[in-house]
Amino acid sequence: MRTLYATDASAYREMPVAVAIPKSKADILLLMEFARTHGIGVIPRAAGTSLAGQVVGNGLVIDISKHFTSILEINKDEHYAVVQPGVVRDELNHFVKPYGLFYGPETSTSNRCMIGGMVGNNSCGARSLVYGSAREHLVSVKGFLADGSEVEFGELSKTEFEAKCRGEHVSGELEQRIYQQAAQILGDETNRRLFLENYPKPSVPRRNTGYALDLLADAEPFGGSKKFNFCTLIAGSEGTLFFATEIKVHLSPALKPVAALQCIHFNSVRESLLGNLVALEYAPTSIELMDHYILECTKENIEQRKNRFFVEGDPAAILVVEFLEDTVEEINRKTAALEASLREKGLGYHFPVVTGDATKQVWELRKAGLGLLSNIPGDAKAVAVIEDTAVDVDDLPDFIEEFNEILKQRGLYCVHYAHAATGELHLRPIIDLKTEEGTKLFRTIATDIAELTKKYRGSLSGEHGDGRLRGEFIAYMMGDELYELFREVKRCWDPWNLFNPGKIVDTPPMDTFLRYTPGQETPAFDTVFDFSEQEGIVRAAELCNGSGDCRKTEIAGGTMCPSYMATRNEKDTTRARANILRETLTHHSGAFDHKGIPEVMDLCLSCKGCKSECPSNVDVVKLKAEAMHQYYQANGVPLRSWLIGNITTLNKMMSLAPKLNNGILRSVVGRKISGLLGFTEKRSLPALSAQTFASWFKKHQQSGQYKNGKVYLFNDEFLNYNDAHL
Repeated sequence: MRTLYATDASAYREMPVAVAIPKSKADILLLMEFARTHGIGVIPRAAGTSLAGQVVGNGLVIDISKHFTSILEINKDEHYAVVQPGVVRDELNHFVKPYGLFYGPETSTSNRCMIGGMVGNNSCGARSLVYGSAREHLVSVKGFLADGSEVEFGELSKTEFEAKCRGEHVSGELEQRIYQQAAQILGDETNRRLFLENYPKPSVPRRNTGYALDLLADAEPFGGSKKFNFCTLIAGSEGTLFFATEIKVHLSPALKPVAALQCIHFNSVRESLLGNLVALEYAPTSIELMDHYILECTKENIEQRKNRFFVEGDPAAILVVEFLEDTVEEINRKTAALEASLREKGLGYHFPVVTGDATKQVWELRKAGLGLLSNIPGDAKAVAVIEDTAVDVDDLPDFIEEFNEILKQRGLYCVHYAHAATGELHLRPIIDLKTEEGTKLFRTIATDIAELTKKYRGSLSGEHGDGRLRGEFIAYMMGDELYELFREVKRCWDPWNLFNPGKIVDTPPMDTFLRYTPGQETPAFDTVFDFSEQEGIVRAAELCNGSGDCRKTEIAGGTMCPSYMATRNEKDTTRARANILRETLTHHSGAFDHKGIPEVMDLCLSCKGCKSECPSNVDVVKLKAEAMHQYYQANGVPLRSWLIGNITTLNKMMSLAPKLNNGILRSVVGRKISGLLGFTEKRSLPALSAQTFASWFKKHQQSGQYKNGKVYLFNDEFLNYNDAHL
């Protein structure tokens, strides 16, 4: 379990001291008290899809994704929902859809990411142009402070804030100190000048670098227009200040009924970003970019190939411009006007408009981009290192041009995709982190782009958070004085350094605790199956980048992964199966002999849902068959597996007396025997038919010529012995 929780969707890997899966708030409190007593950090974890290593560390991982999944209240009139932090974003929207409401922030991981994680990272997503980030939708939170006191943070008037500072209506001394510190820091004119001079431009909406003190300062107690609410600070704090157990979120009215996507094709990325500025004039709800590297990846993916129906030729970039309106006429007017404007400026060459259910296919193609990037053969991959920069949208064309020039000078190229409308593209250079040179580039390029982002007064973290990756650069981006304020906030809220230590402040160097060790050799194994296309079984397992598409549930639709849908256990995900193989084959001398392999592979149904739906094309069925074969070679075949493997021979023997055998199988004794053999006693074993199909057919077959030709019937072992009556 510790091995499976040592990674997330980032480049980082560190073994936690333990993993806990609490069932109640009392469990969380007990775990916190234990960790505080023993000087252990607590790492809150939801779906584990973070890209900057937010849930990687050597502390006690507390996974709330299994049991903290209740929607506690929906208020249709006041447009809010109260949820536990493990509620999946898309499932919340599925639940509130009949009320004509929805939760606005929408990440590409929306079918498995959880509200707690979205608040921790202050997630944005495709429609942030209209709906902003999780921060704007966070009404209040309940949970535990570091001393174990249960508190609730919500809106406060100036009078209520001052009362809290005096110690009125607080849970204890720590909560009072938190309010007193806020009054001292936010009321200080020198600090407020620091905020104005050092935070990103106010015109950059995506701003997740450090703690959001600048936004908190714009409240009534300090001369601002808004009520004071610590939720502003908690959103984006990455679980470093507080452990949330209940979250109250604002819900928006349902989207307008008529949707269209204008998928504009361009000859260069720069041309697409100039087109982006034109498209913004027509009030779209979203503008997303995909470059030719992403589009090339989709050609090889079974699931995504059918979603390319709108792609004409090989564009350098496509802008997906979304319009949501009340009528088809308004959609047609906007798309026609935008096309005319772009043609007049010489921007774009193909302007298809996609409507109806087909829009889902376009979004699926765009959302699959992250996982598809893992499909590049070999050890060099599109690495999440500089993928979260955000600048003023007017600066974006020049910023990206300078950005690419820097990469060119370093001998790199970059994948571009995502949120053009709000000044953020996810930019991923191709780097081999298994080499010394690649690891040096990892740091060098991060430093280069931090300098460039600061030049444009952008945010180094737009929506993915600081985590292990960008925490080191906060002092450079924001200045030493402001960074020291962040450290003061952390010390006041968390005197024991209990919550997610090493994130945002006092972060380890960004090139330590990486998933791959510089100079690491990739072990090779003789396998029965051919893994040459992936350059060996280890690299086939390494295709999994941890994005967690396999954690979607039956509500989201699709097949992958049915065992996770049933158990909600991380160890029953496609990700866990790839992780256990990567880890054991790389780090354990026994390799396939590791007992973690059969435990994690056990509930895989070999359905191949992952083969078609995993954007990284991780084929766990093939990996499992090879791994279990190798494990059995070393350890022998378990009796249960031997029985299943020889079911035809056993059925042939038992079919000599089918009634007797059925009676035994269905009896209490039969079920007890079944349990001893490794089958659950909760189900009956398949009964035998009164006669085999082969014997029935021998008596009933007819001869002669038939005008419609022959029918061939495959008499398999189940039809012959169990289902002959059909």
